[in-house]
Amino acid sequence: MSLEKGMIAPDFTTTDQNGKTVRLSDFLGKKVILYFYPKDDTPGCTKEACNFRDHHTELEDKGFVVLGVSPDAEKKHQKFIEKFSLPFTLLADTDKSIANKYFVWGKKKFMGKEYEGILRTTFIIDEKGLILHKITKVSVDNSTQQILEELSV
Repeated sequence: MSLEKGMIAPDFTTTDQNGKTVRLSDFLGKKVILYFYPKDDTPGCTKEACNFRDHHTELEDKGFVVLGVSPDAEKKHQKFIEKFSLPFTLLADTDKSIANKYFVWGKKKFMGKEYEGILRTTFIIDEKGLILHKITKVSVDNSTQQILEELSV
């Protein structure tokens, strides 16, 4: 199964990099970019996060809140945010419950080996909590541009 355009984005409760409780439903009335990535401070994930950082004002001006989700714990998120001056919230999904709700935890291949992990995916969610777009072939170098192109179609 998977989540597709027009479906209600599943609500969740977790903590952010500061240990504060965050629910997706807290953002009703705002547009949300919910992006799932494998691991803090790795090359691809850093490129993606820095792309969102570099275009954060542009996304905010268009009414978006950016939320990054990975299986990393709060302290690791804090270090990642500090190291790269990330101006948005990172959510801890250490039990992978959010990834499972969004069907982004699955089999991956790397250098001939199969393993389970986060399938890099971005969801664009509207003010009512509906999925506007789902991007599964994420360009870590151009993630913001991909989102803006999806919205202009």
